[in-house]
Amino acid sequence: MPTYRYLALTPEGARRRDVLQADSERQARQLLRDQGLFPRQLIPVRDKTKSASRRGRVDNETLALLTRQLATLVDAGIPIGDALDALSRQAQKERPRAMLLDIVARIREGYSLADSLGTHPATFDTLYRSLVAAGERAGRLAQVLERLADHLERVQQQRQKARTALVYPLVLVAVSIAVVVGLMTYVVPRLAEQFERSDMALPWLTRALIAVSEFLQLAGPGLLVAGVLGALITQRLLRRRAVRHRWHAWLLRLPRLGELIVLLDTARLTRTLAILARSGIPLLDALKVSRDTLGNLVMRNAVDILAERIATGVSLNRAMIETGHFPPTMLHMIASGESSGTLDRMLERVADTQETSFNRRIDMALALFEPVMILTMGGVVLTIVLAILLPIMRLNGAMQY
Repeated sequence: MPTYRYLALTPEGARRRDVLQADSERQARQLLRDQGLFPRQLIPVRDKTKSASRRGRVDNETLALLTRQLATLVDAGIPIGDALDALSRQAQKERPRAMLLDIVARIREGYSLADSLGTHPATFDTLYRSLVAAGERAGRLAQVLERLADHLERVQQQRQKARTALVYPLVLVAVSIAVVVGLMTYVVPRLAEQFERSDMALPWLTRALIAVSEFLQLAGPGLLVAGVLGALITQRLLRRRAVRHRWHAWLLRLPRLGELIVLLDTARLTRTLAILARSGIPLLDALKVSRDTLGNLVMRNAVDILAERIATGVSLNRAMIETGHFPPTMLHMIASGESSGTLDRMLERVADTQETSFNRRIDMALALFEPVMILTMGGVVLTIVLAILLPIMRLNGAMQY
């Protein structure tokens, strides 16, 4: 059934924009009139919805909520088409509403839910579609959707944690640098003029401060332009896979950051493998889907090697040992899961362990960073204040004699 985006007027004269489904434009206008609206514009949105799905996506928070609601409706025995139609009427934003209506239209044309989700790859990734397809085949769609909702909510929490770990220090450093640069380019030059008029021998600390201030005034714009150009060039270079691979390999070699990256990616890998394994997807296929959830290219290549080795008959634990990118504790737990036939549950325990360790290290780093940054900024500001006060104190002493 075609989908239309409409502009209509209410009886009070207010404008209303929304989407609806109808067999034809004539029926769409009639449906609007039945609701007491006066249609002014109708635009078919089937093609626009598809192009929009390539350009943008529904955010993770909205997707997790929709998945949770869909699981509840399906578990209550409501047909999938009716459940999606109800969610589309409940959606407040136009993009998820239009997306849901498009999926409903395809389901009513005879397509499966997994195939219908494939028209929106920017929102529903390979993992999502693979799990939905497995749930449809096994007749356990509600349970699979519940697991997907749990997974999406957990991923959202991890991203917020990682974003906090990166954004908060960067903002604090940026504000601190801005304060110091403001002092050096605005306050210090005016005090330097006063010191020059007094024709007094300045302490070495004050002379050094004035020299740094003059340098920032002369070279500051050039340094800013160079920094922006450097960031743009770096961004362009990192689009090349070979450069990005070397960059990711260097990040893994860093003492603390590399450990955090391994913890985060192994947690993602084992969590996804556990969900796929519990949904009845073979391990080899699960590895190919799970690799796309990893952020580091070196770790992705390690998963590709795992898939190649498992295809030749090697166990998962043995293949992980050969790659050399996975922590020993994780290897022992996976070996135990394989020997006992409870690999899916052991993978979930590994994911819990890795996520807990990651969160604990992030909390510790943030707890240590703030006092260290405050002490550093206090030292810098104290140095500037001393450089300013020393000549003033000397001048006051000379005036008393």
